[in-house]
Amino acid sequence: MPEPPKPETIDPSDLPEIARTVVHEAKFPMLASIDGDKPRVRPVSPVRVDDADLTHYIANLRSYHKTGEIEANPNIELCYLAPNHDQLRLEGKAEVVTDRAVLEEIWESNALLRRYLGSIENPELIIYRLKPERIRFMREWALEYHDVTL
Repeated sequence: MPEPPKPETIDPSDLPEIARTVVHEAKFPMLASIDGDKPRVRPVSPVRVDDADLTHYIANLRSYHKTGEIEANPNIELCYLAPNHDQLRLEGKAEVVTDRAVLEEIWESNALLRRYLGSIENPELIIYRLKPERIRFMREWALEYHDVTL
């Protein structure tokens, strides 16, 4: 049986930039939440990502099933899979954004939200913020996660 590929050694000081690169290249992470005692995973399209600390903002509709899941258990994880199969995982608690200035910034910068929902006052609109409590990175085939410190 052939030997598995040997991943290159990673300098821990390179991890923050590697993490940011994965976010920019992969674009659409999978969001994992809990529905009772079952996991649920679906792709999402963040409406904003702060590069400094990789805080993610995710738009949602109040009538979507994941809204109830997150309300019942706000612990979520985002998982990015880069084109080269590197993985980035961000875990933490989803918080509903109530800061009007942040909501307006996101609204003004996102034509799709404006087109789809019509008004920032649309009662269906909800924006979640995930400020990662833990970030982990894994090279393709490495089978070993590295904690990313920003």
